[in-house]
Amino acid sequence: MASLGVNIDHLATVRQARRTVEPDPVTLALLAELGGADGITVHLREDRRHIQDRDVELLRATVRSRLNLEMAATDAMEAVALRVRPAMVTLVPERREEVTTEGGLDAAGQGNVLQGRVQRLQSAGIPVSLFIDPDGRQIDAAAASGSRWIELHTGRYADAPWADQPTELARLEKACDLARQRGLRVNAGHGLTYQNVEPVAAMAGVEELNIGHTIIARALAVGLTEAVREMKRLVTSPRREPLFGLGG
Repeated sequence: MASLGVNIDHLATVRQARRTVEPDPVTLALLAELGGADGITVHLREDRRHIQDRDVELLRATVRSRLNLEMAATDAMEAVALRVRPAMVTLVPERREEVTTEGGLDAAGQGNVLQGRVQRLQSAGIPVSLFIDPDGRQIDAAAASGSRWIELHTGRYADAPWADQPTELARLEKACDLARQRGLRVNAGHGLTYQNVEPVAAMAGVEELNIGHTIIARALAVGLTEAVREMKRLVTSPRREPLFGLGG
């Protein structure tokens, strides 16, 4: 049974639209936890477009579940992680011009640089996960880096037309199996919604799903606590097949 990490970046997006103090993602993270969130995820981007340094520092002090810090694999972000010491760091690719993360980290192309970064973070007691595409080459590189975890990028599955979702789901399942054979623990996320999450949640070996935008969007109608409760029910008691015509 997968656990649920709730990404609260887009609460900060609303705040930053006016450069004001509300809504405060630190305060609202508590409502997500009350709804059943097993962890809180934030992405501290280099351009600080939503989550700010003070958010990460305060969340580290107030989150009662666990704080997963998504960040670019850079020296500056590594310094933040070593100072704040979240429960987990997830290394992700980052481009300033992208709206959201567009694909997985190229672990295979970063070699010794990535290995050193992973070693420094994990030596400080911070488990590291690599956000990668469901690709054998990237999984092998993640294992070689010394990382203990990966997070499979589910974007192709989430964006696929309903008829193509079984093919993309099979790719995720194959990647999950390979990762576990390599000794890696597996999370998954990106683009998952209330309509398409259940088949991914039902995959054997996936330990946590990180989900953000769809929960924040739903919260506008029903409130954050209820939106998290609804997603938690789908994640913890999933059906194997998606609802007809509602995937992607």
